[in-house]
Amino acid sequence: MAATATAAALRCCFPGSSGVGSGFVKPTSSRRGWCAAAVAAPSREAEPVSSLGHRTRVDFPILHQEFDGTKLVYFDNGATSQKPYSVMRTLDEYYRSYNSNVHRGIHALSAKATHAYEDARRKVANFVNAADSREIVFTRNATEAINLVAYSWGLSNVKEGDEIVLTVAEHHSAIVPWQFVSQKTGATLKYVGLTKENVPDIEQLKGLLSNKTKIVVVHHVANVLGSMLPIEEIVTWSNRVGAKVLVDACQSVPHMPVDVQKLGADFLVASSHKMCGPTGVGILHGKFEILSSMEPFLGGGEMIADVFQDRSTYAEPPSRFEAGTPAIGEAIGLGAAIDYLSCIGMEQIHEYEKELGTYLYESLLSVPNVQIYGPAPSQTVHRAPLCSFNVENVHPTDIAEILDLQHGVAIRSGHHCAQILHRTLGITASARASLHFYNTKDEVDTFIDALKATIDFLTTRY
Repeated sequence: MAATATAAALRCCFPGSSGVGSGFVKPTSSRRGWCAAAVAAPSREAEPVSSLGHRTRVDFPILHQEFDGTKLVYFDNGATSQKPYSVMRTLDEYYRSYNSNVHRGIHALSAKATHAYEDARRKVANFVNAADSREIVFTRNATEAINLVAYSWGLSNVKEGDEIVLTVAEHHSAIVPWQFVSQKTGATLKYVGLTKENVPDIEQLKGLLSNKTKIVVVHHVANVLGSMLPIEEIVTWSNRVGAKVLVDACQSVPHMPVDVQKLGADFLVASSHKMCGPTGVGILHGKFEILSSMEPFLGGGEMIADVFQDRSTYAEPPSRFEAGTPAIGEAIGLGAAIDYLSCIGMEQIHEYEKELGTYLYESLLSVPNVQIYGPAPSQTVHRAPLCSFNVENVHPTDIAEILDLQHGVAIRSGHHCAQILHRTLGITASARASLHFYNTKDEVDTFIDALKATIDFLTTRY
């Protein structure tokens, strides 16, 4: 990996704002955070990618909190990411200045809100390189996006005797909707197991595909194992048997460049709150010809073309799948998050997080009696910047609780909405540390020291 990157690739700007600081700053303030300062000094020398975490932290107010004099170390980014000032300002501006419903009014506020809402859709489309912004459907979250596909496409296309292929490493949100489809249609769920390296067995997946396969539902990056699936290959194999592919990209879109046209999947879902955007809005990308063939998921205002007493006709996608008043402010806030990520550069984020994730993995190996799940990072194996682990004879929930109470370190414990995977691994729970680009190696060191102290505390106490 290159030690430096061009300054232009690392500069970030906030359209419509003047900068940020250590506290909330009015738009007229001259105080600036790293991103705004970078724009103001375009001639400065390029900075190493390895400093990305330190330079972006100023943009995230929550990261500067202290608990009982201990600085917060936030390592639960796999559950949700933190939000930069620019996203908060965008939400504030919407509700202060042009709060109105979209696609309905002819007045100025509605026109401005509609433009901003649809501009956010265009930003999402560009971010994932969709062929057309009409292929982007806003939902409440990624879970609803998968349910939309399951109910609208699945119940119309999956029949008794058909097969749905998943892996044991899927999030519950990618499993339960297809269990509903299976129960309602009589289709069979087929699960891909793990290799001895504890990653989904791609050869087994390939072998499960047949003319009975209707859809393959897979993650891009596993939220527990940190492993990455070869989506392009899976799509090629699936297309040969006429099967559709749905990709859960919640753990990849926030961390690396994702090109939906290159991947070739029929459906892809992601979630705003994991990519520095607000909660309450998710993303469904679907090929337009497939979306156009699908029945609506929900009925109501905006998704119709015409309504008669006994029937209705439906709008074209994406409106067909966005019944009622959408999460307008949240979608606009997602657009601001995409502006922020794009200004940094997803390739820069990806390179930094590969380095940081490897550092986390190797540092965890220094902890006595630790078991890390998923593949070891290498030149040929990409691992996401997260580690799920257990320590012998210590419950992961105890670890997470003491890390929080005594050291100000926030991680997750439990099954991470992946009970099937945990049962496959022969465990009921694990601890998970998950990073983002605003985390640093210094924080990893703090986490490891705190983890060792926590283990000592728990093992000597009990």
